[in-house]
Amino acid sequence: MTSTAETAPGPVATAGSPAVAAPTTPEGRRTVAQPAAPAATVPPRDDVAASRSKGSRRGILIAVVVVVAAAGLAYWWHGRSFEDTDDAQIDGNISNVGSRVAGTIIAVHVSENQPVKVGDLVLEIDPTDLAVAVKQARATVALAEAQLQEEDPSVSITEISNTAAVAGATSELAGANAGVSGAQKDVDQLQARLVEAEGNARLAELERKRGEELWKGQAIPRADLDRRINAAESSASSVLAIRQSLEAARQRVLQQEAQLHATRSRLTEVRQNAPKQVATRRASVLSRQANLELARAQLAQAELNLGYAQLRSPVTGMVAKKAASVGDHVAPGQQLVAITQTQELWVTANLRETQLERVKPGQSVEIHVDALDASVTGHVESLGAATGSRLSLLPPENATGNYVKVVQRIPVRIRIDPGQPGIDRLRPGMSVEPKVRILP
Repeated sequence: MTSTAETAPGPVATAGSPAVAAPTTPEGRRTVAQPAAPAATVPPRDDVAASRSKGSRRGILIAVVVVVAAAGLAYWWHGRSFEDTDDAQIDGNISNVGSRVAGTIIAVHVSENQPVKVGDLVLEIDPTDLAVAVKQARATVALAEAQLQEEDPSVSITEISNTAAVAGATSELAGANAGVSGAQKDVDQLQARLVEAEGNARLAELERKRGEELWKGQAIPRADLDRRINAAESSASSVLAIRQSLEAARQRVLQQEAQLHATRSRLTEVRQNAPKQVATRRASVLSRQANLELARAQLAQAELNLGYAQLRSPVTGMVAKKAASVGDHVAPGQQLVAITQTQELWVTANLRETQLERVKPGQSVEIHVDALDASVTGHVESLGAATGSRLSLLPPENATGNYVKVVQRIPVRIRIDPGQPGIDRLRPGMSVEPKVRILP
């Protein structure tokens, strides 16, 4: 008889359930598997895992979108509220101190990175030659003073001499006029006497002739004739003498007139030359005074040069560079020490021109200092007057045929707020990253 186990073809699998292997007998025969009892409907594990994985991915995706949106919003808000750049550095005044006189350095009193104050002694130059120059200048001043003292009284002396000369010439002119008048009076008197003498002479001559005729007629005695002859000769002699005196008087008039003319000429000359002589003396005095002022100026310059032998710091700061040693010979204008004024620093931020639309003086700035890994605050002080390329050694020439537009950068000066911790460590040239708040 054949068993049902032998007729079973193999394991029977129900739909929707896993196949169940048929049990075997010890002899290796398979038995017919009994159908399993229907179980409750449960979702498969793979479907649950897939569903959970899909939900997790959706959550991550949403979180990523939210984060990206928040980052974009933050970036957009940051771009609207701030303008920043990494093209910025600390700036400050650096005083290049040089010698004002030539000489040899005999002492150096500072070293690099040493703090100095206004008036501190930096170095000394050999003052020997400068001291000799001071002595020479003093001697020149003394000589100029002596020459001025010698020349100064000559003005008053010349004025007095000219006044006396004018007075003398005037007196001589008056005397010459009086002489001419007196001589002319003498001439007039002699002319009158000559007329009278000539009349007497003619009368005497007539009396002589009449006496001769009367004596010939024996009308008068010989003595009367002799008397008449003597009277006629005497009258003729008087006429001759008066004529000679008149001629001499006329000569005296000519002499007095010539003297009068000479006196007038001398008086005119004195009056014309007197102011010129005084002006010449005054010019000479002014020249002496100018020489004295020049000598005093040279003395002052020599004393200044002697003071310049000690080179002192003109500012307060730190010695950034020292290019001087004992024994070096220096010339005027030669740079010897560079002093950084660390008390007053600012930031020069080279912002792109497209960033300057809303940047204005007075806006607050947060400045990150790379060297300190810290931030300080400041405010915009001013915007540059020209772009950096325009102020370069070789500015661009855009009139050429090959033109490429390049965004330019303009330096913006940022004042660092005082009293902050750490700003004493700032130095010119440090890299910083300023962030300008353009919205309140």
